[in-house]
Amino acid sequence: MRGAYPQLPTPHPLLELLPAVYQEQDFVRRFTGALDEVLAPILLSLDNLPAHLHPRSAPEDFLRWLAGWVAVEVDEERPVNQRRAVVASAVTRHGRRGTRAGLAAAVRIETGVEPEIEESGAAGWSPHPGGPVPGAARPWVTVRLRVADPDGFDRVGLEQVIAQEVPAHVPFRLEVLPVVTATADGAADRVGDGTADGTADGGGEGV
Repeated sequence: MRGAYPQLPTPHPLLELLPAVYQEQDFVRRFTGALDEVLAPILLSLDNLPAHLHPRSAPEDFLRWLAGWVAVEVDEERPVNQRRAVVASAVTRHGRRGTRAGLAAAVRIETGVEPEIEESGAAGWSPHPGGPVPGAARPWVTVRLRVADPDGFDRVGLEQVIAQEVPAHVPFRLEVLPVVTATADGAADRVGDGTADGTADGGGEGV
């Protein structure tokens, strides 16, 4: 909701729109000043309407409204910059929903980490009829994420995101693993407290 803001300057003072003979009267000056205080938020909102309707600059209450326009849900507990990114990329992601690129983009926005995605789908061609069909008969998707703290990672929230992005008939599996870096002697060193068994099933089909 928009309301009055004390001492908010108006971009269009009403007193300046009156004839000069009225501008010198104290009552008219005080009366129009009171109206200016009430109208200032409205006039400033109209002057800055493009900024209000852009997800990168919209006030937070407008951001929730814009999310409804583009048919996405924003978690109010997420940082505001992440919520803005979800709304700003919604239209593009809707066009890629159900694809590997769309799933990767959704996971990247949610976590800030580039996922490793494996899937049963494939494409191929053959110059002769009756060639082998690419991919697997049973659909599946595995999303693998490497983070610094697997034990403290929000698996449930990410599973909900994945379920919204994969096709309805495709079951998925989420694996959250510790980050692996190479030491000076070339040996692998795991970063994070998680174990190698950092796997979580999607628990059914995506929506």
